Amino acid sequence: MMSWEIVIGLETHAQLSTASKIFSGASTAFGAPPNAQASAVDIALPGVLPVANRGAVERALVFGLAVGAAINRRSVFARKNYFYPDLPKGYQISQYELPIVQGGCLAFLTREGEKTVRLTRAHLEEDAGKSLHEGLGELSHGMSGIDLNRAGTPLLEIVSEPDMRSAEEAVAYARALHALVRWIGICDGNMQEGSFRCDANVSVRRPGEPLGTRCEIKNLNSFRFLERAIEFEAKRQIEMLEDGGRIAQETRLYDPDRDETRSMRSKEEAHDYRYFPDPDLPPLVVPDELLAAAQKSLAATGTPRSRQAQYALQFAGDGVTGYDTAVLTASRETASYFEDLVARMGGGAKLAANWVAGELSAALNRDALDIGRSPVSSAQLAGLLARVRDNTISGKIAKEIFDALWQGGERGNERAADAIIEKRGLKQITDMAALEAIVDQVVAANPKSVEEFRAGRQKAFNALVGQAMKATGGKGNPAAITEILKRKLGSSGC
Repeated sequence: MMSWEIVIGLETHAQLSTASKIFSGASTAFGAPPNAQASAVDIALPGVLPVANRGAVERALVFGLAVGAAINRRSVFARKNYFYPDLPKGYQISQYELPIVQGGCLAFLTREGEKTVRLTRAHLEEDAGKSLHEGLGELSHGMSGIDLNRAGTPLLEIVSEPDMRSAEEAVAYARALHALVRWIGICDGNMQEGSFRCDANVSVRRPGEPLGTRCEIKNLNSFRFLERAIEFEAKRQIEMLEDGGRIAQETRLYDPDRDETRSMRSKEEAHDYRYFPDPDLPPLVVPDELLAAAQKSLAATGTPRSRQAQYALQFAGDGVTGYDTAVLTASRETASYFEDLVARMGGGAKLAANWVAGELSAALNRDALDIGRSPVSSAQLAGLLARVRDNTISGKIAKEIFDALWQGGERGNERAADAIIEKRGLKQITDMAALEAIVDQVVAANPKSVEEFRAGRQKAFNALVGQAMKATGGKGNPAAITEILKRKLGSSGC
């Protein structure tokens, strides 16, 4: 693997957050009975005419402005011709030669530092319907059904350049893009409902050689599946090339149960689709007032990057890192929670960031909740962290109290942490005489650790601190215990 370079580009479909479809007035609401929201326009009955949705156009403009792209004030809708059972027209209305958004870039953090991926384009198009192969009842065994509710749903297809070199980078890019479209309010980002899904173009080459033959992996609707699919496909291609085979350009599907990609069909080129301007839709001309509305919308929300820059400046003296700002701006809701938390604490941005990115995020992920449904409100967490800052409780005890708050369901009680501390007797032991007596007992009971510390082994000192904390039931002040131990044991030989 080390002698090969993986080359990845992503095509991402973001369902735009309009109430109606891109060319009809039919609803885009999720979960309706099959075919209840398929209008005459969506299924192209004779005599109907499509009309472009102004809201979808404005959302595309907001995205283009957010990524620093060129806005084509005149773009063209085209017919992309192909047969598929859930495509009732026999063609898809999309944009090809002249998209509404051209160029731009997206910057994000990886473990190696900041990475910037160039964008080729972002164009408007309609979604197809959906084939149903199960859940159709006992009498339909072996049959498939077609649900056309999704036909005509507005999409913004965002195409990147092949700038990514690992599955990890591709996931980081997809996460950053997901955060952006949600932040600026153009897409709800619900991957389970198909509102945000990726196609990954993967190829491999020897470093410095021309690009290899790419395979497209379709409809990846989770970041975990995206990563696993790319890793499997890259490995498959490398093994095939090293065995003397050739890569066929094709479209593949990822099977998460088998953790493998498999061939779906040969990959079409643009000429296979016979693109031509849709005769029922005139060129899309963006008037000044619509562009101004998009600019106003973006100015009101900002972007994750602009908020990260704000945090870096505002909390520069508090030790808040670039990684912290990236986590805190994963969504506008997360940023609002953090800002309210810091305001209620009257400072302590780094402590607040650590808890939002750590305990809170872990609990939300574990219980599959978004931050707006967190059982622990920002007011409650501020009350808990106030007791950490004034040394009433230790960090370890704070985690115990957080778990109690999470399970307790007292979201409106801002002093719930104080009540738990009082009820359970969890106040930190700060009495120096009491702590000194405990340290004396620990030193006497652990002569080997004392000897190892004096021989220069710092881990032995940490073990003694741990033993003292254990002896206090986690309620001892760690700083005070460390100070007493250092005074009694003197300097090590380090």
